[in-house]
Amino acid sequence: MKSLRRPSALRAFLTGEAGGGVILMVAAALAMLVANIPGAVAHAYHALLHMQTGPVLSDKLGPMTVHLWINDGLMAIFFLVVGLEIKREFVDGELATWDKRRLPVLAAAAGMALPAIVYLIVTGGQSGLSNGWAIPAATDIAFAIGVLAMLGSRAPASLKLFLTTVAIVDDMGAVAIIALFYTQGLDMAALAGAAVVLAAMAGMNRLGVKALAPYLIGFALLWYLTLLSGVHATVAGVLAAMTVPLRRTPGAPDAVDSPLHRLEHALHPWSAYLIVPLFGFVNAGLELNGEALAMLMQPLSLGVALGLFLGKQAGIFGSIWAAHKLGFGERPGGASWRQVHGMAMLCGVGFTMSLFIGGLAFPGDAHMVEEAKIGILAGSLLSALGGFAVLRWAAPLPRSSADAAAS
Repeated sequence: MKSLRRPSALRAFLTGEAGGGVILMVAAALAMLVANIPGAVAHAYHALLHMQTGPVLSDKLGPMTVHLWINDGLMAIFFLVVGLEIKREFVDGELATWDKRRLPVLAAAAGMALPAIVYLIVTGGQSGLSNGWAIPAATDIAFAIGVLAMLGSRAPASLKLFLTTVAIVDDMGAVAIIALFYTQGLDMAALAGAAVVLAAMAGMNRLGVKALAPYLIGFALLWYLTLLSGVHATVAGVLAAMTVPLRRTPGAPDAVDSPLHRLEHALHPWSAYLIVPLFGFVNAGLELNGEALAMLMQPLSLGVALGLFLGKQAGIFGSIWAAHKLGFGERPGGASWRQVHGMAMLCGVGFTMSLFIGGLAFPGDAHMVEEAKIGILAGSLLSALGGFAVLRWAAPLPRSSADAAAS
């Protein structure tokens, strides 16, 4: 009997992220447009974001609004998909062995540390700004893969794969940062309830429960209890993903009898084509006026922009170069050093995760959040344009050199 299988998870992931990245760009551009049309249009945009659409789920958050449902609700589904991707890659994918994961882990770690250091240097330890250190630390995989997709064959497949694995490790770091550093005033009873639900979901996995419905019900309960606990609710998505059963399927990585693969395939289009663009639309609306341009020269905005543009490329490219020289790992096969540099620059596109962390870093301070936004937009735009230009005009490796690098 033939093994039931679907198209390659990685191929579908890269294709989906490329298309989703283009839609995210359109959504962000549309948000910027409507936020800068004076009068009724801009007013309607901001009124929509703050429209109350539900009950008070948490006293800390107050009445649920469109903005809260997207940032704290739908983004939990995005993080569930992120968690599924992380588990798949670490258990049965490109990060399944230490030999495969050590260079992406090193590059991701350096690519998070250097932007944070640049940010802290630029802000000079000013009171009230240090909490934003993690804003430039994350990479927006959808945006970065979307830019790579525009380059076609000029971007070697090995670069797309390497960027994806780095971004997946990067996502793990971002989730850990959110859980450890952007959590306040814990409700221990709700946290204990969340732990019980998570343990029950892990128990279902151990007992061999393969149906997805119990895990989705558990995810909903876990999300609500996490919301009440004070830990950011999106962390529930990654934790829930870790409990979903995965059947190792060498040679057929997307077998339809693997629950994790089924759920990932079902949720990924909604995440890439609806949830992330919606998030971009409700968070990217920044009024570009004289005040906004003046903000770019403020330490917060400048620290974020330089962290993304300089820190990311320095951390990722520098770590790959050093690992290659020290024999710790090899650069992506078939790619020249100039192309690796272009890929490292693209990792400075921190749009979605950076906006998300920016809102957590300065809760209730709209002015600081706006300063962070303009730094995120400037740094991400510079990184996207710079990475695109480098890759567009980078000479490919000669075939003999490419074959040697790939072997």
